Amino acid sequence: MKRNDLTLRPVNGPEELDLFSRLPYVLNEELADDLALGRRRPEWMWVALRGDRLLARAAWWSRPGNDTPLVLDILDIDDDAPHPDHSDIGVRLLHAATAATIPYGSCPPEYSRFVPPDWREHTRTRAAVENRMAVLERTGARLFAERLRLEWHPGSPVPEPTERLAFRPVRGGDELVALMASAMDGTLDAHGRADLTRMSAREAAVKHYEDELARYTSPRDWWRIATLPDGEPVGFVLPAHNGYNAIIAYLAVLPPHRGRGHIDDLLAEGTRVLAEQDVPRVRASTDLGNVPMANAFHRAGYVNFGREINMTWS
Repeated sequence: MKRNDLTLRPVNGPEELDLFSRLPYVLNEELADDLALGRRRPEWMWVALRGDRLLARAAWWSRPGNDTPLVLDILDIDDDAPHPDHSDIGVRLLHAATAATIPYGSCPPEYSRFVPPDWREHTRTRAAVENRMAVLERTGARLFAERLRLEWHPGSPVPEPTERLAFRPVRGGDELVALMASAMDGTLDAHGRADLTRMSAREAAVKHYEDELARYTSPRDWWRIATLPDGEPVGFVLPAHNGYNAIIAYLAVLPPHRGRGHIDDLLAEGTRVLAEQDVPRVRASTDLGNVPMANAFHRAGYVNFGREINMTWS
């Protein structure tokens, strides 16, 4: 579509990746593979053009085979363009792209943006992040959570196993869902807390297991249940690979056993499992407000290399 001298449209295919990538972002290097593997579609990747200049862009991501997007993970504006209405262009682009991409009547998927860990401390970076957030707010989105992005590299020390806990494989999805439901009690995770306002703990656990954990193609025998010497479960850790990186997909200590340092044993076990696979790094994330989990990652040698901004539409 064209309004005045502004063109709003999806890209025509992989041949326009160079055009789409003119605005810098860390995900640019993944776009070609994502298109080839079906994580993205050209019709989910929109641009705002004035002549041949890219003024804004938006794109959604999903799992291969999905017919609808799962997350809006790219929204960029040319902050250096010589015009005063760049935020207006971003809003117009997002309205047009959302109307064409998201089924009518559906709530738009969550927005995710990777930002530097100190993004608030640098004037230009902060302005760029807040400009994009302002565009989203004008379309009805609100800040949902800010998350720490964490990374462990080979060569960093991994604590030796203690004798306090034993570890065994998960005995199927039913066992894991039951433990996940138990761990929802008192959770500090913003997504988990939001789920509990709409559904039971078991329903939330089933949803998370079926929508995410069960879709990982990495071996299930990486997953570990931690128990006391008598076999009573204390918690669990789920090392995995998400198609991009080795990750700590989920870690939880069950409510009766919290506050005793078991979180460190669980994280160390999950990190050991992935380190044995000779991976180049292990990544993880946790909400900024989940201080106990953030501290455990710090003690385990994980470095905070970035943050993630999540915004949602109600």
